[in-house]
Amino acid sequence: QVQLVESGGGLVQAGGSLRLSCAASGSRFRVGIMGWYRQAPGKQRELVATITSGGSTNYVDSVKGRFTISRDNAKNTVYLQMNSLKPEDTAVYYCYAFNAVAPTRGDYWGQGTQVTVSS
Repeated sequence: QVQLVESGGGLVQAGGSLRLSCAASGSRFRVGIMGWYRQAPGKQRELVATITSGGSTNYVDSVKGRFTISRDNAKNTVYLQMNSLKPEDTAVYYCYAFNAVAPTRGDYWGQGTQVTVSS
């Protein structure tokens, strides 16, 4: 099994910044792609950003230029630096990781961390 523990959410004013962290732990795992998704009230969960073990990144258009995803492979940790936050960024943010090693190969999710941006 792989456990993902998130931290760093909170309340911030529009234009402010927050940094999310997510650490993966467990036994017999190798984390491949990692990322962040978010779900706002009444909306479907959406991809925010992903990063491969080699450092290739992908972002949803609405956060490009404002959010930066990064990872520390030695620590199995992924980060999301969020700048110039907008009220529409308010959501529960979920960490995602893919474990490439059997027998626990598959998708894993964190418990979610609330990000609230006030106008």
